[in-house]
Amino acid sequence: MIITKFLTFSLLLTLSIGIFAQSEVEELLPDTLELMTGDTLNGVSTAFLEEQNNQMLFEDSPIVRMLDSLYKIRYFNDSLHIFDSAILNRYGYGPLEIPVFPDSIYRERIEKLNRETTIPLVYNQHVIDFINLYAVRKRGLSSRMLGLSYVYFPMFEELLDRYNIPLEMKYLAMVESALNPTAGSHMGAKGLWQFMYGTGKVYNLKVTSLVDDRFDPYKATEAACQHLNDLYDIYEDWFLVLAAYNSGAGNVNRAIRRAGGTKDYWAIWPYLPRETRGYVPAFIAVNYVMNYASEHNIYPVHPGMMMMGTDTVTVKDLLSFDQLHEMIQIPKEDLKFFNPQFKAGIVPATPENPYILRIPSEFVGDYLNNEQNIYGFKTKKGVEKETLQAEVKKVSDRTVHTVKRGENLGLIAKKYRVSVKQLQSWNSMKGTSLQVGQKLVVFSSGTPINTPGETPVARSTQSQSHIVKKGETLGAIATKYKCSVTDLREWNNLKNSSLSIGQKLRVFPAEQQQAQTSTANGNGTYITYTVKNGDTLWDIARKYDGVTVEQIKKLNKLTNKSKLRIGQKLKIAVVS
Repeated sequence: MIITKFLTFSLLLTLSIGIFAQSEVEELLPDTLELMTGDTLNGVSTAFLEEQNNQMLFEDSPIVRMLDSLYKIRYFNDSLHIFDSAILNRYGYGPLEIPVFPDSIYRERIEKLNRETTIPLVYNQHVIDFINLYAVRKRGLSSRMLGLSYVYFPMFEELLDRYNIPLEMKYLAMVESALNPTAGSHMGAKGLWQFMYGTGKVYNLKVTSLVDDRFDPYKATEAACQHLNDLYDIYEDWFLVLAAYNSGAGNVNRAIRRAGGTKDYWAIWPYLPRETRGYVPAFIAVNYVMNYASEHNIYPVHPGMMMMGTDTVTVKDLLSFDQLHEMIQIPKEDLKFFNPQFKAGIVPATPENPYILRIPSEFVGDYLNNEQNIYGFKTKKGVEKETLQAEVKKVSDRTVHTVKRGENLGLIAKKYRVSVKQLQSWNSMKGTSLQVGQKLVVFSSGTPINTPGETPVARSTQSQSHIVKKGETLGAIATKYKCSVTDLREWNNLKNSSLSIGQKLRVFPAEQQQAQTSTANGNGTYITYTVKNGDTLWDIARKYDGVTVEQIKKLNKLTNKSKLRIGQKLKIAVVS
């Protein structure tokens, strides 16, 4: 017989203030404490687990911060469930009852899940902690996340199946972003799958001031599938893939070396970064809670919008959400929810570079019948084609600054000859706190000034030509050649930042890059890269603009079974 305990609502509020104290855990889960009496628990020292458990403050966890971000989403209808909760409530729970089960029940349920997946789910103290997080402390947010799963999981499952990835990897997005489509971390990761800027570029997720493909649900999911497969080619273990997705292959490789070379996740677990040690347990816990939600009296809150009631249209000219709203009455909240990649509510389309837009199905006919009129429609706010073109033109002055150790907003503002208030406005910052590695958008008004201790880049006296490609801006080209937008303007006598596809630009590359570049069969150039300790093909590819793992394999005649050697020379193709 299942023994079920119920916590009162007042106890829930008390527990939500902080993490479980040891006495509270003893009261709530007496059976689970028996697990700690042995020497090991699924390969992890219990003494080490207890010590680490005391150090893991959930409030410092990015996983919890993402879950808490669901509080701010306004489109949820908390009084409405996707299905009738009375039908889902098979156990007759009261609205405030919070079930907690004996340890044997949790084990039995996870074993049942194990029989349906190739990912070896386990049950240990950290998994218990995260089950309590999702099923007790943050159960209201778990209901919201469960509601969002009905929006995104059908698409996730379709793409995961296409790439031959276990369908359970859909729960990775819950750990990464809590399925918040506009999620962003303090380190600059964005979207449902939390891609960093550099990793996104490896998988062709483009970023401008108007469009960020990392927020595009479909493109980001496809990129995540490609990334997961690349990592699986390296580790051939899905837990190691999860760890590498979170912390990077370099951290996982170091943990493997420190653990004596074993590729067992639980053996390298103590050597992983603290955040990553909670990552796989959270993945297992959210997998469990989402599959046994009704057993825990958790039901999917309606997110207010559903993907199944939408369709896509092709946009072939500049268009704003305001135009669509005023012309054919599509709610702007719907447009923002289904198209978070258009950050300013502007679709910078042209006939040569169209964009896909997702809209509620009932408006598709109106859009197709009035498409040309919509493009030319002037809104009440005066948003018309000339205004939109001005917005698009503005992004070409955009550069991205990576925060270095010891920098503050004042120093960065001085470097780019802008004000602190401008930096805060451009990056939606309320305070002045910065993190090392954080990305800041800067619309530079002049040549950056070298700060003390910063060595100017030595440049070759020999110029070379750069052919402007589709989607490139002066800012992106300046980043590639380690120069400023002002440098490019001076070298090419440019009066503004407008570029044309195929336009030739004169550039003076950094001397180091010039020295490393060799001709590759007359079809372009390549850089010779020397393999370092801990490098993987994926690590190397992400160092260079537009370079993929497959390109490196092909150019160097490598196979999936090829092993990299320290000191090995690799050719990296670059566009000249």
